[in-house]
Parts: sequence; C-alpha cells; structure tokens
Amino acid sequence: MFRYNVRGENIEVTEAIRNYVEKKVGKLERYFTDVPDATAYVNLKVYTEKTAKVEVTIPLPYLVLRAEETSPDLYASIDLVVDKLERQIRKFKTKINRKARETGVPERDVEVLVNAEDSEESELEIVRTKRLSLKPMGSEEAVLQMNMLGHNFFIFEDAETNGTSIVYRRKDGKYGLIETD
Repeated sequence: MFRYNVRGENIEVTEAIRNYVEKKVGKLERYFTDVPDATAYVNLKVYTEKTAKVEVTIPLPYLVLRAEETSPDLYASIDLVVDKLERQIRKFKTKINRKARETGVPERDVEVLVNAEDSEESELEIVRTKRLSLKPMGSEEAVLQMNMLGHNFFIFEDAETNGTSIVYRRKDGKYGLIETD
C-alpha cells in the first residue's frame, strides 16, 4: 500500500485535497498484484497566474514513476497526473510482458527481468554508424538543412567560429544551438 507525502507550495493542503489525492493516486495500486511498499511524493503548487501544478513521484524498487501537470484547476491537474502515471505503468507492464514472452520467463519474476534488462542496456549496442563531412554554414542554414532532412538535430561547422556546432528542435517547437569550444 502506498504511503503519501503531500506537500503544498502557496496552498494549504486541506483534508479534502489530501483525501482526493490519496483516492486518485490510490487507483494506481490496482495495476500491481503485490502492492509495493512505497511512498508517493505529491507536490502541489499554486501560482499567481491562477494555475496549479501537481508533481507526483513514486519510487519503486524496479521503476520510478514520475509525472507533472499544470492546469487552471488543481483537481484537474491531479486527474491528468494520474492519467499520465497510468500510461507509464501500462507501458512498463507491456514491455515486461513482451520481454517475458520473448525470454520465456514468467511475468511474475518482474524484478529479475528488470535487472536483466538493465544489464542489456549497459552494453550499449551501436546499430548504425554514419560518416559525414561538416560543411561551414550559419546556424539558420543548419536549421533549414535539419528541417529538410526531417531530423531533430543537425551537426555542422559554424562559419563564424570554425567550431563544430549542433542545432536541435526543442520540445516546445523552437530551436536550440550547442556550440563547442
């Protein structure tokens, strides 16, 4: 069963809010056959522009569940965070079930299976190598090249500094530039 550590910033955590958080986050327990002994850390923040941010972190022995959501309504933010956490759990369980079918290990041996996955990931297998010659150009041209290729990043030689630089597409749709010394 989960224990709850509910903390509020710029908001008093009332009994009603605490009960709502425990009720909603508690629904995640149905995804586990043996409910892990874990603490759900819930951080509630209310900003001056009338928005509420909810962050939930649940460290488990084989997985860390974490999600955050911001919306104008505190209760809606809690619901959205729980939805995100449910998706993470379902994705993880699907991954474990697929791995169990491939290796023939029963899915109840989740912790052993997860440790096996960790060792596989630590061997970092490179599946493709690509060679390229860097062409001197400006960052704007590099962004155009990146978009033309349909990639999320592009490596180029900066015409101004003669150093290697990287442009990349950020999650917010804007672009970033990494310059080397």
